[in-house]
Amino acid sequence: MTSTDRRAESTHDVRHPGRWLALAVLVLAVLLVAVDATVLGLATPFLSEDLKPSGPQLLWIGDVYSFVIAGLLVSMGSLGDRIGRKRLLLCGAVAFGAVSVLNAYASSPEMMILARALLGVAGATLMPSTLALIRNIFHDPRERSLAVGIWGAAASAGAAVGPVVGGFLLENFWWGSVFLINLPVMAVLVLVGIKLLPESRDPNPGPWDLVSVLLSLVGMVAIVYAVKEAAVNGFGLEIAGVALVGVLALIWFVRRQLTLDSPLLDMRLFHHKGFSGAVLADLLTILGLSGLVFFLSQFLQLVQVRSPLEAGLIELPAAVGAVGAGLAAGYVARRASVRSAVAVGLAAVGAALAACMAITADTGVVALGIALFVGGLGAGLAFTVTADVILSSVPKEQAGAASAVSETAYELGAALGIALLGSVVTGIYRGFTAPADLPAGVSAEAHDSLGGAVEAATRLPAEQAAPMLSAARDAFTDGFQTAAAVGSSVLFATAVAAWFLLRGQRLEEGLEHP
Repeated sequence: MTSTDRRAESTHDVRHPGRWLALAVLVLAVLLVAVDATVLGLATPFLSEDLKPSGPQLLWIGDVYSFVIAGLLVSMGSLGDRIGRKRLLLCGAVAFGAVSVLNAYASSPEMMILARALLGVAGATLMPSTLALIRNIFHDPRERSLAVGIWGAAASAGAAVGPVVGGFLLENFWWGSVFLINLPVMAVLVLVGIKLLPESRDPNPGPWDLVSVLLSLVGMVAIVYAVKEAAVNGFGLEIAGVALVGVLALIWFVRRQLTLDSPLLDMRLFHHKGFSGAVLADLLTILGLSGLVFFLSQFLQLVQVRSPLEAGLIELPAAVGAVGAGLAAGYVARRASVRSAVAVGLAAVGAALAACMAITADTGVVALGIALFVGGLGAGLAFTVTADVILSSVPKEQAGAASAVSETAYELGAALGIALLGSVVTGIYRGFTAPADLPAGVSAEAHDSLGGAVEAATRLPAEQAAPMLSAARDAFTDGFQTAAAVGSSVLFATAVAAWFLLRGQRLEEGLEHP
């Protein structure tokens, strides 16, 4: 962003009336998405027992939301720039609540996968709109840094509230109740948002190019699907064909953006080194982190045999650390430097993942809490600073598109992380040696997933169930530790890359107020 742009902004209403109340409404939208993503991990064992998905179906339930949302975020961010971010946010919130009901009452793995995909369509409208509105409500860079920190802290708070509330619901109601908690949050968001949120849009947006929307969706989904299938089943001609379709679709998408008068995504955004570096850091960080987080709740419940509420409370320190670091991130980045804040934050997450390599069935709550708290501190610091860099790198008219790129990197990293690291866990798990006298059907079910092994054990005599469960849990732990090692390596490498990519990048200082 140029000094001319900053001076232009300073001549506008820098202190938007009611801006902090408007931020509170945006926080509700973030909570809506964060809570939903977190409770799914806790509900996975119950889903496995009730819907009986296969291993690949379970992975699809976990990552199809990210697949779809990654493919649509850029399109939805651009749509918000055109029709109005407030309008898109409120429509998306209504859709998110409605589709949550479909998730709650899914009666088969296929229906659950479809419901999660539709939730991704609705979710793609929320996150870019919230960040873009922050960019347009808070013109003062220091206030915007604090607002972004609160936005990030809300996501972390959702990660904290989700497991605790979800754990309580799962112990007292059926698993579908964890999706119905979205409804009251959605209702408050819509009713209050209509009154408090200001509308904003690009004054000269041009048409919304549907061909670009389709190319973006096909390219993203095809590539992520190919990576997932290659990691699980090996690389074959069919997967290579899908990957090729994805690559060609994205190449066509980029070339089309360069020729359109009103592109869906202005590719010139990537000429800004800070913008590109922050986006890449987000992508690689989530890739290294998300796959492990997806399996953490299963580890706590199925290996350490804890209740859903206990698992949620154990994960609480990560959110506490992220909230504190997010609120202080702008101050830290200005006192030190952007690259120091991001690199140190990523290294802290890498160290936390490295500690997970030593986690076993006997690991205590204190050790788990310390590792998760350190990881939360690092993630809160790094993600808040990179979000601030991305927002401040572009004119406010392009805030929706820039926010969408940031969120696309996040969701694409999440999908790839679950696909790759999840496949590592699943591949190692399936290699465990079951007792030789198990019935063939029971053995196949046990090797499909750890949830399947726990369910199968209830139908076996104790002398068969105990050794089978012990072998299955040991294999899952080995897979979890290996995924932790891979994730840690990715985070340390990303910390080094961020140190160089964000060299010289600084957050804007506060504007002078009359």
